[in-house]
Amino acid sequence: MLALQTFPRTAHSLSATRLAIRPCRQPILTALFASQTRFYASKRKGEKEKGTKTKHSPLVAAQDLVPGSQQIMAGEEYFRAEEKMKAIVDKYRKDVAGLELRASGRVTPAILSPVRVSLPDNKGADGKGVKLEDIATVGVREGTTLLITVFEEHTLKHVEQALYDAKLPGVVPQKMDSRTIRVPMPKPTVESRMAMYATAQKQAEDTRVNIRKQHQTSLKKGKYAKYSPEADEFQTLSDKYLGEVDKIIAEVKKTTGTK
Repeated sequence: MLALQTFPRTAHSLSATRLAIRPCRQPILTALFASQTRFYASKRKGEKEKGTKTKHSPLVAAQDLVPGSQQIMAGEEYFRAEEKMKAIVDKYRKDVAGLELRASGRVTPAILSPVRVSLPDNKGADGKGVKLEDIATVGVREGTTLLITVFEEHTLKHVEQALYDAKLPGVVPQKMDSRTIRVPMPKPTVESRMAMYATAQKQAEDTRVNIRKQHQTSLKKGKYAKYSPEADEFQTLSDKYLGEVDKIIAEVKKTTGTK
């Protein structure tokens, strides 16, 4: 019988033996992860996919997975709407400034700032006529009278008509010569102050309407859902400038002493 030769076990040989019999786990983990497939909710039948080049392309547009990426367009429209709303309120503030001056009894050229003159060859950038100061000078005489001097004679009749069209309470233009119009400014009475406040109220309502129109225009452009975060932001913006109008008319009421 053959004798089996034995060898002393060393640390090296034991380590090699363990390595030889240890199962390899890496291929199993790799196979496990490789077999995992992520599924996304498919679009409803008949709905077109955005951002895909072919009918069977597996790519999905980022905005379909991350709605927040659509906020760029909303942000641009938001700033555009804010600029327009601000311009609407600034115009109203300037228009009532003249009424407040008159209510206080002071006579300055700013009283005629709301006047817009429509010329046959110039309707103004916004189609509402040019500013009076663009075609004439306005001065104060004896502290109670405004004196308008046009640069060109042919514009005088248009300026006179614009003064009537402005419907400023108590303003009655008087033609002096081919280039000059005199506008006496009587001291404000209780009745005239009430009329000024009524004018400011009407202008305030027109301003509110314009702000709401801009609000609706922005919502239609973005096609935002009624209760979406974007719609809430535009509503907050609209409320902000409507609040500005309320503050202005409150000041006019205080200045005119209207109860």
